[in-house]
Amino acid sequence: QVHLVESGGGLVQAGGSLRLSCAVSGSISSINAMGWYRQAPGKQFELVAAIPSGGSTYYADSVKGRFTISRDNAKNTVYLQMNSLKSNDTAVYYCAAKSGIRYDNWGQGTQVTVSS
Repeated sequence: QVHLVESGGGLVQAGGSLRLSCAVSGSISSINAMGWYRQAPGKQFELVAAIPSGGSTYYADSVKGRFTISRDNAKNTVYLQMNSLKSNDTAVYYCAAKSGIRYDNWGQGTQVTVSS
């Protein structure tokens, strides 16, 4: 079992930045990828960024060039640096861990609100 706790959400003006953090604990050795999803009102649940244990990072087209996913293995933490934020980035952001073929461990979510 993997336990995930997000932090770093909040209210920011358009054009601003936020950094989300996801503290990971539990069966960390079972994880083969970490991701950030988001859920905005009336929109589909969306994979925003992912970082596998090996291989290239993934970004949704809507955030390429603005968001960066990274991890600090020493701190067992995954980050999502969000720059040039737009109003349509407003959503609840969830950290997720993949131990098999799908993301099967989730954090509680953190609200990001971008004011225009």
